[in-house]
Amino acid sequence: MAIQSGSTTDDLAEAAAGDQAVSIREAQRLAQMFQLFADATRTRILYTLLQAREMCVNDIASSLGIPETSVSHALRLLRVAGVVRNRRDGRLVYYSLDDEHIRMLLTTSREHLAHRVR
Repeated sequence: MAIQSGSTTDDLAEAAAGDQAVSIREAQRLAQMFQLFADATRTRILYTLLQAREMCVNDIASSLGIPETSVSHALRLLRVAGVVRNRRDGRLVYYSLDDEHIRMLLTTSREHLAHRVR
């Protein structure tokens, strides 16, 4: 099943469950998503959100010891890609992982890394 750019979540789930081959478009989208994880700062932010569930930019920057501007830029890229979501509370914006699939991907990736190190 080829995935179109306007595909629904059900279409994507059906494609994932139905056959193992991926279309060129789907492969490009997967590669773009994995490129987001290829940056150490973005990866550290994602694992911080995995642990904390939800944080604002200032708290993420403080916990990781990196500038707020770097955190904001990384979160913008992750938000546009649908990896994280945000919620506004007055003047603060809180970020969290978008859904359980992202949590599973992060957890499984770390488990795989630990397994490969042994």
